[in-house]
Amino acid sequence: MNSIDIIIFIAYLIGVVIFGSSFYKKNKSAKSFTLGNNNIPTWVISLSIFATFVSSISYLALPSIAYQSNWNAFVFSLSIPLAILMAIKFFIPLYRSVGSPSAYTYLEKRFGPWAKYYASAMYLLTQLMRAGTILYLLALTLNIILGWNIVTIIVITGVSVMIYSSLGGIQAVVWTDAIQAIILVVGALVCAAQLVFSMPEGPGQIMQIAIDNNKFSLGSFSGDLTSSTFWVVLIYGLFINLQNYGIDQNYIQRYMTASSEKEAKKSALFGGLLYVPVSLLFVFIGTALFAYYSVNPDFLPVGIEGDKVFPYFIVNKLPVGLTGLLIASVFAAGMSTVSTSVNSSATIILNDFFKAKDEEKESDKKSMKILYSASFIFATLSILIAIAMINVQSALEAWWKLASIFSGGMLGLFLLGYFSKNSKNIEAVLGVIVGFAVIAWMSLSSMIFKTEEMSKFASPFHSYLSIVFGTLAIFFVGFIITNFLFRRKKIKP
Repeated sequence: MNSIDIIIFIAYLIGVVIFGSSFYKKNKSAKSFTLGNNNIPTWVISLSIFATFVSSISYLALPSIAYQSNWNAFVFSLSIPLAILMAIKFFIPLYRSVGSPSAYTYLEKRFGPWAKYYASAMYLLTQLMRAGTILYLLALTLNIILGWNIVTIIVITGVSVMIYSSLGGIQAVVWTDAIQAIILVVGALVCAAQLVFSMPEGPGQIMQIAIDNNKFSLGSFSGDLTSSTFWVVLIYGLFINLQNYGIDQNYIQRYMTASSEKEAKKSALFGGLLYVPVSLLFVFIGTALFAYYSVNPDFLPVGIEGDKVFPYFIVNKLPVGLTGLLIASVFAAGMSTVSTSVNSSATIILNDFFKAKDEEKESDKKSMKILYSASFIFATLSILIAIAMINVQSALEAWWKLASIFSGGMLGLFLLGYFSKNSKNIEAVLGVIVGFAVIAWMSLSSMIFKTEEMSKFASPFHSYLSIVFGTLAIFFVGFIITNFLFRRKKIKP
């Protein structure tokens, strides 16, 4: 990058850390650390929800997918409105009535401590892998662009996140999220405009090239369950987005920071729906990149392909200054994602593992010590995982897949607890066991049954459907056992 862009990049990241840390004076109690004293503006929470969903990885991944294939990935976004409406209708009132910063307190009330500890442990495991993966990918991106040492980038980034997320709490996280969201959207619009007005024959040339190469395809509309058809991606998106907006602590905690249930619903609605047009913008950028480099093949050096095309365009084709700001915002958005994991995980550790069920309110001094310690430990482990990824990605990919298997059952457990009013502990346990087995089979069978003779035992379904079938298995097993083997008095959720 140009030296001006590098200066802007470094200054921007330092500014984010300083800005986030500036909330320290407003962060003297456990409630301010985890809920921001319930006085964060709704528009800030909305942008934070949007930024949590989009992340810097999606910002780069969606254009890359559209560049290499078509708009099939956009189908995932089409499921968001229904998932959000379900979250607004069922989940937000539920969490607000429970009144705990932890999303998993509800499971303890419905099925006992085991359900809370199971969900909390799986959440922490997936967040560790998520944070470590993002730290590694951010460092890898900077290594490619600037040639800086990967380990050094990981450590500096991880420590920076640790500082401002610990000092600023949830207020620092959501406000920095909001800033990243605005800059990322503006940056995407600038990139799209640059591509549109750089075409030799005008904007219409993009459309023609895209149509000629079937780039606007949303995928096959067949009933095939072995490939990423329109229906497979849509159903997968519905379940993943319901898991995100309905039970993920990252989102639930933001609902709880709102001043009222009405404001929480507004933040979820606007924050979620904003992703739909923005993701459309992302896939359009990918298609425009394909058209741009189709008519200007000499502009793309040998070896720059796939995931590298959009970063290359940002670094080499945007005006000086804007490149540094956009790269910084993409990088800082990754930092915000990690800071979200740090804060939400510290909240889970305090509320689910240290606060007793019938205990009086913890002293703020003791609670803050736990929150600070948890943030430090989580950030440190994330850094170590990111560094480990440099040389042992295969082992960590297996760990990530196992974590996904365990966490994949959480949605089914929540749905069983809410919609099957008279289901209790034993039905939930049996449902989780069956659902876990289904998800494990669908996720791992291709790795286990490798020989031709054993391949008939492998799952024939697309991997996207593992969470769908696993969630349904948990719910229906629990529901059937409840209604056909046991007859109990209906209880409130």
